[in-house]
Amino acid sequence: MPKKARPAGDGEEEGPVPKQATVEAACGPASPLDFDSPSGLFESFIAPITTETFFKEFWEQKPLLIQRADPAFAAYCQPLFRLSDLKSLCSRGVYYGRDVNVCRCVHGKKKVLNKDGRVHFLQLRKDFDQKRATIQFHQPQRFKDELWRIQEKLECFFGSLVGSNVYITPAGAQGLPPHYDDVEVFILQLEGEKRWRLYQPTVPLAREYSPEAEDRIGRPTHEFTLKPGDLLYFPRGTIHQAATPEGLAHSTHVTISTYQSSSWGDFLLDTISGLVFDAAKADVALRAGIPRQLLLQVETTAVATRRLSGFLRMLADRLEGTKELPSADMKKDFAVNRLPPYYTGDGAELVTPGGRFPGLDSTVRLQFRDHAVLTVGPDQDPSDETREKMVYVYHSLKNRRDTHMMGNEETEPHGLRFPLSHMDALKQLWNSSAISVKDLKLTTDEEKQNLVISWPYVLTDVHRRRANYSMSQKVTKAIFRQVYLIQCGRKGTAPIKVSFKFNCHYLVFFGRNNFFKEPHWL
Repeated sequence: MPKKARPAGDGEEEGPVPKQATVEAACGPASPLDFDSPSGLFESFIAPITTETFFKEFWEQKPLLIQRADPAFAAYCQPLFRLSDLKSLCSRGVYYGRDVNVCRCVHGKKKVLNKDGRVHFLQLRKDFDQKRATIQFHQPQRFKDELWRIQEKLECFFGSLVGSNVYITPAGAQGLPPHYDDVEVFILQLEGEKRWRLYQPTVPLAREYSPEAEDRIGRPTHEFTLKPGDLLYFPRGTIHQAATPEGLAHSTHVTISTYQSSSWGDFLLDTISGLVFDAAKADVALRAGIPRQLLLQVETTAVATRRLSGFLRMLADRLEGTKELPSADMKKDFAVNRLPPYYTGDGAELVTPGGRFPGLDSTVRLQFRDHAVLTVGPDQDPSDETREKMVYVYHSLKNRRDTHMMGNEETEPHGLRFPLSHMDALKQLWNSSAISVKDLKLTTDEEKQNLVISWPYVLTDVHRRRANYSMSQKVTKAIFRQVYLIQCGRKGTAPIKVSFKFNCHYLVFFGRNNFFKEPHWL
């Protein structure tokens, strides 16, 4: 799964255009986008095209151009990122390569004009004005709140990482040569105008970025000019280039990209290892050794090919009756590397338990459902040699916005693990708008209580009958006292400590089935 998305580049003039929608100017609120839900945000982002029409006619198929005759939308877009923002951003400490690229398209090739180290605004502006260089700003959602707000909702909508780059190009200049990308691309014009040329893909739905020589791409299939507020979508693999017209002001656009390494092929690679692992536990044929010296052969033998074909057919048959596909990496990587929920202030309310702890008579609901994933995998506790399967819940509430899509390899997961016996109860929480704690599909009341106490980040107490509150307090205090005793190294009567480091916390084990965390709240 990618840690850094690579968006589209830059392009020319009038001609045939993809299907477009003209939006009439309308008076409305400061933001024309609907942030009430991920689906509402996307629908307003591509308006007046409907989401249903978009995915039926355009997604992964062909470009879509939306030219908006809407001054209000254009006015909303401009502050998303402006040329004038660079001065303050440079003063905060941005660096060539990591945060900013300076480049030009020279004779059909990309020429990088980066300096070393920290970016100084006066030098950046000098290259922009005198060398007619394009300024490419990486992942501006790290600094610009409204882009964070938009991209966080889009990550919820797509269920995939959403990155962005800003391109600022002076008049009469082009930053990048013709190329195609490995991401689905949404271009939003912010300042000035940009002429675009799109070409027939040589590699439809490409899995990697690649430049293309001008003499290989033929004539453009589409030519048009984007103005502030206009939106362009095209699928991965679409060859494109863009340039700012002569005699006009500079152009600024933001490229929002998604669905890198999110194909069926990627999903198959992610799930196949878990399927083989489970099948090998049940079928002795998969545990039998490969032929002697098979690994020394230059070519795979016909016998080996037939055996592998048979195993794949057997896996396909097993898959038909499987409801829960194991995910080795994709779910976890998405949760670990995505944006945290948009918030104002310091965001403490996202990770601080509030109100009363839920008890057996409470009704609870899952908060931040779009920011949590549930997956099954082998126990990651190094002291457990049996490697039993566990249920893992990863969330993004503690993710760092400032490292989003920047390729940080040491990102630490945040979440919880539970015994496999808790799967049905966890599904109840996931699939219900609200559920009574006592109705959870667990064997004992203690297990039910422990489950809902274990993650107050994402569970909230909707209702509790007041008469039972004192009893719930006693149960809660007793449970957390046991956690405290264990953390202090004393011996409790029932709990057993499992030293499993996860999400910067210690998980505490009650009996064999009850995991929960957060002793640091004591």
